[in-house]
Amino acid sequence: MSDILDRLQAVLDQRRQGDPQDSYVAALHHKGLNKILEKVGEEATETLLAAKDAEHGGEAERQALIAETADLWFHSLVMLSHLDLDHHAVLDELGRRFGVSGHDEKAARQQ
Repeated sequence: MSDILDRLQAVLDQRRQGDPQDSYVAALHHKGLNKILEKVGEEATETLLAAKDAEHGGEAERQALIAETADLWFHSLVMLSHLDLDHHAVLDELGRRFGVSGHDEKAARQQ
């Protein structure tokens, strides 16, 4: 999976400075963080709705959830890129949390 994320990061890096007329990613960066956050929020909502449909749906609903989750991840990666971050920082944070109780980790963040 990390290979796919690395390849996607390379494309995001390349297109970040591209022509907004030629690249969706460049257009998002050109419009700024608020537009990117709007897209993340939109995709999050669509993912939630697709999950509700997938809970009692069939294969089509499950595939729709996968597609919406991919859109959410993609736009989250664009957001990170806009802020000069990438997926490695997120994976490192997940790795740091591995083996730590979710309850303990959440309590530590609230202190």
